Amino acid sequence: RRGRYSHGPISDMAWQMDLDLATTWLDRVPLSGEIVELAAGTGFWSPLLAQKGELSLYDALEAPLERARQRLISHGLRAHLHVRDAWTPADRQVDAVFTGFWLSHVSRDRLPGFLGIARGWLRAGGTFVFVDSLDDPDSGALDRSPPPGPDLSRRRLGDGRAFTIPKVFYRPDELAAALGEAGFADAEVTTTNRFFLLGSARA
Repeated sequence: RRGRYSHGPISDMAWQMDLDLATTWLDRVPLSGEIVELAAGTGFWSPLLAQKGELSLYDALEAPLERARQRLISHGLRAHLHVRDAWTPADRQVDAVFTGFWLSHVSRDRLPGFLGIARGWLRAGGTFVFVDSLDDPDSGALDRSPPPGPDLSRRRLGDGRAFTIPKVFYRPDELAAALGEAGFADAEVTTTNRFFLLGSARA
């Protein structure tokens, strides 16, 4: 981690170790076939996913998708990139759906709706996989503002603009329960040592 996200060598090492654990975990999830990545952002996880199957990336904004495209090119990989909001219902069914650091931006009252959308993307037996954030004081920017309210965060962009957004640190047990209520089976939600949630479930 660099700049305003660096919390010193010890904390940064712990974060990197957890990131390595999350990456290894995701690499071991048996994904194949058609894979959809919703709210893909700049495509941090996309190269790993693109090695597993035919990947389609969706994000509401074109700029982060262009960064994702360059990331894939640098790895010699290809994927389908589309400007599309994560809340748009599925237009087909695929073998796997992935979200990275997205569920924590879904408010509690909207979580059932989003999980329903994720399930709608999946063929019978398809897999929903996610990596997300745990609540740790060293997980965000050093200069972040105090939360403006419960389950909210104030995000400042590089150009100086700031927005209030949902930021919900779900517990593994409540996500597992929500997945079951949304019709998923075999839900497993675990954590790394400090920083990340890791989850999967079957449609």
